[in-house]
Amino acid sequence: MTAKVKMIADRQDLILRELSDGTGAAVEATVDRNGLRHGLRIWFADLDEKHGPVAELRPFGLKGYQVILFFGNFSGEVINQIGKAAQEDVQLARALVASIRPGVAVEILGQNPKDWSVLDGTFRIKATIRDKEHPHEDMALIEICHDVIVPMMAAMAELIGYDLIEENEVSEVPAFEGAVLQSVVKRRERNPRSRLLCIRIHGEKCVVCGLEPKAKYGEAGSIIEVHHLEPLAQLVEARPYDPRIDLVPLCPSCHRAIHTRRPNPFSVTELVDLMEACDE
Repeated sequence: MTAKVKMIADRQDLILRELSDGTGAAVEATVDRNGLRHGLRIWFADLDEKHGPVAELRPFGLKGYQVILFFGNFSGEVINQIGKAAQEDVQLARALVASIRPGVAVEILGQNPKDWSVLDGTFRIKATIRDKEHPHEDMALIEICHDVIVPMMAAMAELIGYDLIEENEVSEVPAFEGAVLQSVVKRRERNPRSRLLCIRIHGEKCVVCGLEPKAKYGEAGSIIEVHHLEPLAQLVEARPYDPRIDLVPLCPSCHRAIHTRRPNPFSVTELVDLMEACDE
């Protein structure tokens, strides 16, 4: 194996790890090494290329790339499953696609990018990246996977229902009709796609203490957690869940500290005040 091919293989492993972490599902990929600029094809391992969504990365023009997400020819079963996704899952999936960085042209075949749905096997998402700096370097593939393919595939994973958290609590009683239950909050906090969206929007710095685990621990720093902001027992009426504003990143210590008060956890502001009081 040449040094060039080995470098591609090593970085492919990094891409697959990031995809697995972000989607909550096992993924597979193959690198197309034909031509000067490499392409990439990614799918969920348990569905293969024919029975589920596939993200295909191809060179576009002289300095660009294009990512097309489509469904394999025998994806009827998984598309039917997607059709049964809860509205909250649909909302999170749309928010993940919307998190694709500005400057990438995103088109959803025949649909409004803000309220799209997977209706049948003709569903397509096309993202075009133009004027990519140093497009011939392999890091261009890494960046595009992070910026575009990860949120696309995470959206599909959310609709399919990978890694759902099953709760055993069956005796919960909501504070009022339509109120969100504690088990739902736990599910939102543990959902890998919620974590991914939260990080894409807010970064990986704890909003209480300012710790950025990756900056401190390097490759061992992927430990930031997601906290649901709404104090359930203080709600007076139901409101729609918005994963873009209802979740914030916390380090494990601050997340645990916030939940030491029950049934109402400390707010972010309250925990900051407690920390500052200890420093006086």
